[in-house]
Amino acid sequence: MVGDLNPDLLVSGDDLAPRWGQAERDAEMRLVLGGSAGIAAAGMARIGLATALCATIGDDDFGVAARRMLAERGVRDDELRVLPGRRTGLSVHLLAGDDRAIYTERGAMVELTAADAVAAIERQRPRHVHLAAIYLLPALARDGDAIVDAAHDAGATVSVDTNFDPDERFERPRWLLRADALLPNETEALRLTGRSGGDAAEVEAAAAELAADGALVAVKQGARGAFAISAGTRAEVTVPAGLTSFADAVGAGDSFDAGMVRALLDGRPLREALQLACAAGTLSTRAAGGTAAQATHDEASRLAKELPR
Repeated sequence: MVGDLNPDLLVSGDDLAPRWGQAERDAEMRLVLGGSAGIAAAGMARIGLATALCATIGDDDFGVAARRMLAERGVRDDELRVLPGRRTGLSVHLLAGDDRAIYTERGAMVELTAADAVAAIERQRPRHVHLAAIYLLPALARDGDAIVDAAHDAGATVSVDTNFDPDERFERPRWLLRADALLPNETEALRLTGRSGGDAAEVEAAAAELAADGALVAVKQGARGAFAISAGTRAEVTVPAGLTSFADAVGAGDSFDAGMVRALLDGRPLREALQLACAAGTLSTRAAGGTAAQATHDEASRLAKELPR
C-alpha cells in the first residue's frame, strides 16, 4: 500500500454551518484512523491480507496517533517514514447524514516520493501494490511510472484509487492506464476522462475509456452499488437498502478497494469480486469512521452472497 496516512477528525451535530462572531455550539467529535491509504490498508489487513503501508508522517502527536491506530489494525508500519519537525496531515470531516464535507491539511504526507515506494516494493516483494490519493501526493502523480515498473518487475499487480483532486483539475497521469485495476467513483471516472455530464451513459463511456488499455475498471456508485468492466466483460452489483445499520460513509470506498483487492488476489470471477467489494464497502458503514466496522473475509463473503447476482 502506498499513499496518505493521517488521523481523521469526525465532526457531527444538528447544524454544522459556520456561525462567525465567535459563536460556540455543541458538536460530537472523535479522532480515528484516516487517510485513504490508511483506511484501505486497515481494510486489507482486516479482510485477511498481510499489509504494509508506505507513507510519510511527522514526529508530532498526530503522527504518533496515526501510527498507533494503524498498528492496532494489523498493518505493518516498517515502511512509514517519520519526518522530524514536520506536522502530520489531518482531515476534518463534517458529517451530515450520508454526505460530508472534508478539509485536509496535507502536512508531511506530501514528502512521500516514488523512491520511497520503489524501495518498499523491493524490500517487501508484495503480490499486489495499491496506490491511493495520488492528487494529494505530488510525487505519486508525477513519478508513478517508476512505482508501476517496480511492482510489475516484482511480479505484483497494481491498483489505483486516485480519490478526489482538491484542485479539481483531475489531470490524468500518463502512467495511470498501465495499472491492472482502477477503482474510481462516478465523479472521478467522469473527471479523469474529461467528461462533464453525469448521466449513466456518460459514466459507462468513461469506464470504457479507462479500461481501453486492458485495466479492470470498477466504478463505485455509493449506496447503489458498483459496476466493473474487464477484458470486454461487464458486471454490475446493486446493493439493496437496509442490509446493515448505517453510521456514516467515511472510508466506504477505501473498504470497497480492500474487498476488490482481496477478491482479485483470490482469483474470483469479475461478478464475485464486485460482490465482495460492495459487501466490504457496505459493512464499513456500520460504525463511525473508516475502520471501526471494516469486514472480515467471512463477514464480507456472507453479505456478498445476499447481493443480487
